Amino acid sequence: MSDRTLDAVLEIFGWAGFGLGALLALVAVVLYLADGTWLPVRALLEDSPGGRIARWFDADGGVGSAHLSHDLDHALAGKDEADVFYRRGTTGHVRLTRGSPIVRGVLLLALGLISFGMLALVASGIILFARG
Repeated sequence: MSDRTLDAVLEIFGWAGFGLGALLALVAVVLYLADGTWLPVRALLEDSPGGRIARWFDADGGVGSAHLSHDLDHALAGKDEADVFYRRGTTGHVRLTRGSPIVRGVLLLALGLISFGMLALVASGIILFARG
């Protein structure tokens, strides 16, 4: 591989890493804002004909309830109470984590691409000074 080819490949990897990483970081911010605010709450779990239901008192003094999904029901099997998170302003959804796994995944991918671009930039600089 010639010197010019290596320089071009590192330049492309650097720009692609920074550009795609920045774009995905922006997507992660939009997803984070769209996800809303999730507040912690202690919910009571009870059986119903349609499946298990979580009931709680929200921060505004209202009562919330949500049918548990199959995965959430499996994760909370055998419990009468659980610490869950509900979305402020809605009452039909609960989850076990404050942050969204999708937002976390997109952000980690963005950081990985930015790191890859930074590594390409450092390698390009090392090669540039090694030749000189």
